[in-house]
Amino acid sequence: MLPMKLDCDRTNTQYPCNPSKGYHGRGPIKLSWNFNYGPAGKDIGFDGLNNPEIVATDPLISFQTALWYWMNFVHSVIGQGFGATIRAISGPRECDGQSPATVTARVQYYTQYCNQLGVELGDNLRS
Repeated sequence: MLPMKLDCDRTNTQYPCNPSKGYHGRGPIKLSWNFNYGPAGKDIGFDGLNNPEIVATDPLISFQTALWYWMNFVHSVIGQGFGATIRAISGPRECDGQSPATVTARVQYYTQYCNQLGVELGDNLRS
């Protein structure tokens, strides 16, 4: 039997991992984890648990998963600032002091892009 790959939540019985597949980040919003590949596939119409690679190889599915993730997890926090989007996308892996250097880098990039585009940064830059 093959060892379980990274980005597999073995406790998630609704969307169990295929031990020969990896659920690492793919697509424009880097879909990760079996608990995202499973429901994204179900909603969009592909086998996310047994064919996660399709998110990297099929441009239509790639962007559909990005929109699926955005609408399900990020869209509702848009008015709460950039920090809320970090939390919605990266959650406990980066927030609450788990990876302050990563959050700082994200805020720096965001600040640079806003400055280049001439738009306001807004409040709540950190998660």
